Amino acid sequence: MKNIVKIRNIGISAHIDSGKTTLSERILYYAGRIHRVQEVHGIDGGATMDYMALERERGITITSAATQVIWNDKSINFIDTPGHVDFTVEVERSLRVLDGAIMVLCAVGGVQSQSFTVDQQMKRYRVPRIAFINKMDRTGADPQHVRKDMAEKLGLNVVSIQINMGQAESFEGVIDLITMEAVTFEGNDGKKVIRKAIPAEYTTAAAEARNEMLEAISMFDDEMMEMLLEEKEIEVNMIRRTIREATINRDIVPLMMGSAFKNKGVQPLMDAVCDFLPSPLDRPAFARDHDNEGTEVPLSSDPDAKLVAMAFKITDESFGQLSYVRVYQGKMIKGQQYRNARTNRMQRIGRIVRMHANDREDITDAGPGDIIALVAVDCASGDTFCDDGINYSLESIFIADPVISLSITPASSADQERMAKALSRFMKEDPTFRVSTDPETGQTIVAGMGELHLDVYIERMRREFKAEVTVGLPCVSYREAPNVEAKFNYKHKKQTGGSGQFAHVVGRLIPLDKDAETHYEFEDNITSGSIPSEYIPAVNKGFQAAMKKGPLAGYEIVGCKMCLDDGSFHSVDSSEMAFRTAARNAFIEVFKKSRPYLLEPIMAVEIEMPAEFQGHVIGDLNSRRGIILSTENRDNYTVVQAEVPLSSMFGYATIIRSMTKGMGTFSMEMSRYARVPIKISEEILARRNEQTGQLAKK
Repeated sequence: MKNIVKIRNIGISAHIDSGKTTLSERILYYAGRIHRVQEVHGIDGGATMDYMALERERGITITSAATQVIWNDKSINFIDTPGHVDFTVEVERSLRVLDGAIMVLCAVGGVQSQSFTVDQQMKRYRVPRIAFINKMDRTGADPQHVRKDMAEKLGLNVVSIQINMGQAESFEGVIDLITMEAVTFEGNDGKKVIRKAIPAEYTTAAAEARNEMLEAISMFDDEMMEMLLEEKEIEVNMIRRTIREATINRDIVPLMMGSAFKNKGVQPLMDAVCDFLPSPLDRPAFARDHDNEGTEVPLSSDPDAKLVAMAFKITDESFGQLSYVRVYQGKMIKGQQYRNARTNRMQRIGRIVRMHANDREDITDAGPGDIIALVAVDCASGDTFCDDGINYSLESIFIADPVISLSITPASSADQERMAKALSRFMKEDPTFRVSTDPETGQTIVAGMGELHLDVYIERMRREFKAEVTVGLPCVSYREAPNVEAKFNYKHKKQTGGSGQFAHVVGRLIPLDKDAETHYEFEDNITSGSIPSEYIPAVNKGFQAAMKKGPLAGYEIVGCKMCLDDGSFHSVDSSEMAFRTAARNAFIEVFKKSRPYLLEPIMAVEIEMPAEFQGHVIGDLNSRRGIILSTENRDNYTVVQAEVPLSSMFGYATIIRSMTKGMGTFSMEMSRYARVPIKISEEILARRNEQTGQLAKK
């Protein structure tokens, strides 16, 4: 237990290009894990945590990377995650197993589109965080604006525990409001941290900021509140303890700042990780006990208890599968056997390794709070391992639905085999990457979170598996939805000699509200036994099977509440299969009566460009059926927030570069589904019908 107090499991998450990987590199360097700082776009191979060739070429993080460092006698497991929304599953599964996080924000950009997603993910998994305003050396840096953004846009109770000394080119360092010292960074690569008296020009601002900090945190400590009212001096240890408790309870978000690229502010951030973010003992974890009707049971960070661990990430490598695992309770020992709760099979753990980006170090066991990897153990992402004698499973990871698809065709039969091998591996690694076969064309369809997402996998297919493929045009994942309530009364009757098939279902289709949490609901209103209870699940399955491909244009159906009100059965001819078939046919029939319409994915788009190009860019967005939500001027730059249909955004990276002479950047992420305008809907349906007609002729 004593050692578990010294463990910190943290992630670094942020909007794209906020400096996460640069910050990770400085942490590794100052902790002595590496002996030379590498840059993301460096000529000598790129950052340590971006170990894939594609990551180094593109200067982006594609896959999350784990490592461990020792800082202030604390063992810190940290994960550097991607910023691109296309790889959002990497952030999801990392935050699922972490105890705390560093949320990085750009001092110029502030709260950007992907910041909202990261914020929602941290809230979903109840992860305490420290906020770090990076790039304080950039022209236009404005930490007060960022802090205001966090409070207003994300609804966070932000408490500054540092203020800056200068900004942009004049950024010198920070003032620590807890100890009331000026902190600067000198020597080679900023390794020497100098703490000294606050310069005279900052004393007033520092005193005001400290009072503001004390007032904010005293709301969570009655003793401190009394001392403030009595104007007594508050000890540093009391301040630290209160900040720690409020941070772990997610009542506040401590705010720090610096410039990772200029080697300023990283060491105090790591001190704060040790001081304010929780150890595994501070974060309660729960599992479901399947031997006791799925009752929720608390887990203890006790190495002597029965093992409970979660595999949160899978990668397939040449020597076999590498499974990243977080141990919650008990101890995982090399050579022992543990039960996989999903398959209910015992599996032997042959080799346990501790990861450092792509390097690994063999260990013999792992205890509570450890993040390690298992070599050549067959499991899936989200699987729970537990000791024999208990049957627990941990809450799984939220997986978003894909929004874009492409058809891919292998160049030869040899490529077909290699492509199949690649697709099988990618699907296992990434739950947001889906593969299917179009029943009409026989083509292989890959679906993902965006153009970049699919582009990376196709490039990996060519490089890692030597599979040459021809890529079709991107397709939007439209949805079909009902418009009005409709009734069904369907009888399935088939006599073929011997036992026949009979099933009769009566009920209603009710459109769900657009803000409903689920896409489908089933209501069983059978009370008189007109349909035996053993056939009800088959009816439910039949409805859900029919929703996979809508009659309007073959897209998935959403937003349906199916009410089963009545029906009848035959004592001999009725069966589960008959009721499933009846339900499927009844659904298709009633859905056509509900005046269905098409839904399309709408993307939240954020564009940053020089102010002179604002008119052209906004005009172009309007021509793409975009809705401008806001425009904000920051020095010579303009930031435009808009909502634009995905179908209008293919190839936009090239277009924005040409419109802004290469100086504009954009990011986008899935926002919601919205109804397609009638005229465009008619065009989509006509195009689908034409494709179907051409296939029928063939």
